[in-house]
This record gives sequence, structure tokens and C-alpha cells, in this order.
Amino acid sequence: MLRTIDLRGRPLTAAELRAVLPRAEVDIDVATERVRPILHRVRHEGAAALADLAKQFDGVRPPSLRVPRAALAQALDALDPTVRSALAEAIRRARLGHEAQLPAETTTTLGPGAQVRQRWVPVQRVGLYVPGGLAALVSSVVMNVVPAQVAGVTSLAVASPPQKDNDGLPDPTILAACALLGVDEVYAAGGAQAIGMFAYGVVSGTDGAGSAPDEANSCPPVDVVTGPGNIYVAAAKRAVLGMVGIDSEAGTTEIAVLADDSADPAFVAADLISQAEHDPAAGSVLVTASARLAEAVAAEIGAQVDTAAHAQRIRTALTGAQSAIVVTDDLDHAVEVVNAYAAEHLEIHTVDADAVAERIHNAGAIFVGPYSPVPLGDYIAGSNHVLPTGGTARYASGLGVQAYLKSVQVVRYDSVGLEQVTDDLVTLARSEDLPAHGRAATLRRERAR
Repeated sequence: MLRTIDLRGRPLTAAELRAVLPRAEVDIDVATERVRPILHRVRHEGAAALADLAKQFDGVRPPSLRVPRAALAQALDALDPTVRSALAEAIRRARLGHEAQLPAETTTTLGPGAQVRQRWVPVQRVGLYVPGGLAALVSSVVMNVVPAQVAGVTSLAVASPPQKDNDGLPDPTILAACALLGVDEVYAAGGAQAIGMFAYGVVSGTDGAGSAPDEANSCPPVDVVTGPGNIYVAAAKRAVLGMVGIDSEAGTTEIAVLADDSADPAFVAADLISQAEHDPAAGSVLVTASARLAEAVAAEIGAQVDTAAHAQRIRTALTGAQSAIVVTDDLDHAVEVVNAYAAEHLEIHTVDADAVAERIHNAGAIFVGPYSPVPLGDYIAGSNHVLPTGGTARYASGLGVQAYLKSVQVVRYDSVGLEQVTDDLVTLARSEDLPAHGRAATLRRERAR
């Protein structure tokens, strides 16, 4: 089912490897052009455009843009107790994992009367996107909301697509998770249009004479937009970057498994299938120097897919251009390949997997050993499942507390501290032909005498 890419005996550079390794054929630049008219409509037509686009893309026109608070409470009351318990445990673990990411404030003394303090300040308002297409990802509520809350953000808004079978409201389990986390600002909006709503804001119901906006169909703009989604959500985030901050272009999911002869073929196959289940465009890649393991995994995939609930979706993903078995010369070559691929999720099933993991520079998240499958990170590991895709893990990080924090340096010098560096300051200012910069310091020296 998975095609094979044989890299044995092919010494390729990192750039050459990226060109031959499997990737989805959808071009984000093409997707960006497709979302521009959507974003334009949302920016200029507001709530009316959002309602029309919901009907077009989701097949239902929501009764209001904002979900009524009563609907959130009702969804939580109706939530299956076992699901509520599992969500509570996922929230607990996520909170502990993200609290460990909080940076410490520091004060550095550079000389007498000279200090620089490093502050970390949360952004004021965030928009959190939760997918609801082929699968309503309730876990993404946890992954978005918890780090924002841990960072200290005080204004949080969640958007998720309206559902035809829920009277135009988002998925009820998503609503329940929002209520469980104490989030009461939730919008029935999906796709690129939701990203536009967050970036531009929507004000509805005013008459221009000071009347209050219609809260049910208004959404104030945010400072940062985070959350996973399909290629069009990722493209919309790219398009609004600069007007708002974003976490990363977290598009359609992907998994790479780095394995050797010690790996269990059934485990590897199950994990490749688990991500293919997400989306027909999902990428599943096995990288191994073992031809025996490659054959065994391929056989296991055939057997396991036959009994899978979403067999057709999985087959489409596994036979797509974005999925493959990559055969390498040896483990060193395999490590080189996965660093070039820069997977969203990377599993390591090798002898001494911990040591191999230390050699990985490019991955959104690394899952070490046979008992750390990617689905653990999808739900309850305490890590975050909103991760950079499409090779962007070469330079981007997964979603965490840092996405909602700003670094602010607080500089405090007294007269002694300034006097100590005034001559050097003036010298540097003259070297740049900016004498007024130096004068700002020498004026104070003169006043002090």
C-alpha cells in the first residue's frame, strides 16, 4: 500500500533529500490565493459573510455567530461522564506540562546602578481555532486553551465550525470542553473565515450613533491566533500574519517513524495508520535501513487497514504522494533523512532510542520507544499536539506557553550607571553619525555636575 523510496547508495544533501521525500501535493501558495477572497469578504462584510460562508462550506447557517452561554452549559451537563473524566485528566496533565514551560523573570546587573530586567508579559486577547471537519477534535480545545491560560491570557475566544446535526452550533463535545475549561466565548465559525474573524474582528448591529453592538454576532479582534487545521486554515494564518501573531502553520497531520530491526512491525503499522485516519491528505512515512522491517510493516498495514473503521480514508492517505517507506543505508543515514524531513510527529523505534532521539534536530515532537505512540501526544501525554507541519519543524516550534507571551526588557540605570557608559555611548553614536543620541547622555552628565 505504501510506495517505497530507496535511498540506499544515494548521497544527497539536505536540500536534495527534501526534494525527494514524500510530501502532500497541495501548494500552500495556491491555497493562500484561494483564501484571499474569503478573508476579504469577512473583513468587509463581517457577520453576514460568516453566515454565508458557513452555509457554503459547512452546509448550515448558524442561528448566531456566538454560541449562547446556555448552550455551553447544556453541552457540559450532557457530556458522557467517562469522556468528562478523560478530558479532566488530559487537562490536568496538559496544565502540568505547560506550567513547566513558563520562563523565569531575571534581573541582570551590568555594573553599579545598571540593571536590565527580563519580563514575560501575556498578550491580552487570543483566538483559538478548533477543527471540526472529518473529526471534531475536542482534544484541540485542551491543547489551545490550557497553554493560553497558563500564560495568563485573560481574554480567550474559541472558534469551531458549525455542525448540521447540532442545529448550527459547533460539536457538542467541543462546547462541553470549553465549558469545562471555563471558556464562555465560543463562535460557530470554521476554516479560513474563522481566522479572518479573529484577525479583523466583527462588529454587528451598531447604527453609527453610539448603539451597542449585537454581542451574538460580534467578535472583537485578537492579538494572536493559534490552532491546527487544514491547508486552508494554515494559508489563512499565513495571510493574516503581521496583523496578528500566529503559532505556526499547523496544517494536515503527518507522522514519521524511524525504526530498525528491533521494532515491532505491528506497533509501527498501527501508528502510521493512526495518523492516516485523520485525513485523506495525512502523511505517514517509515524511515528504516531494514528491508525486512519494511516488508513486515507493509504486510501489517494491509492486514490492519482491512479492519479499520475509516479504511477508505486511511488507504487514500497511505497511497498518496505524502506517504512512503524510505529505505536507507544505515541508522546514521536514517537520522540524516528524518532531520531533512522535519516531521510534525517523529517516533523512534530503535535500539537505544533515547540516544537516537538526542541526534534529532528537526521535529515538532519526538516520541521515544515502543510505548510512546503519537496518539499519546494527541490526547493525554502532557505535551501539545498543535505542531509545525510540512517541514516547518526545521525552524518552528509546537504550540506552547511561549506563543502567548511577549518578552519585554525593562532597563533601569541611575546616574552612576549612565556615567560609566556615556563615553562609549557617545563614541558609538558618532560612528553612526547620530550626534543627538550622544547628546541625550552628555546633557545628563552636565546637569549632574
